[in-house]
Amino acid sequence: MTAHDELRLLPWAGPDGKPCYLSTDDQGGYISRLADHIEAFQLGLASQLLEHSLQALDDETEDPEELNLLAAQLTSALRDVLRVATSRGRTPVTTGRP
Repeated sequence: MTAHDELRLLPWAGPDGKPCYLSTDDQGGYISRLADHIEAFQLGLASQLLEHSLQALDDETEDPEELNLLAAQLTSALRDVLRVATSRGRTPVTTGRP
């Protein structure tokens, strides 16, 4: 995932929402494996939310509160996916917004 001389961005935030990093050469260590499992879960959840959102957009009778909750969940999932992409060495595209 990361080169041996790089820090790995972990898929969770620390206190105050600050990013957490792992510094180790041991890809099979407990924290590395935990991060791998959490990333896999986050990506799977994002996929499920995408499927749900496509169904909700096709349903004209969808409740506005349900759509608002779905938008919040999609925002969270997108943040997680971007963190995974960054952790794996991909530079996320920015929107130009602060």
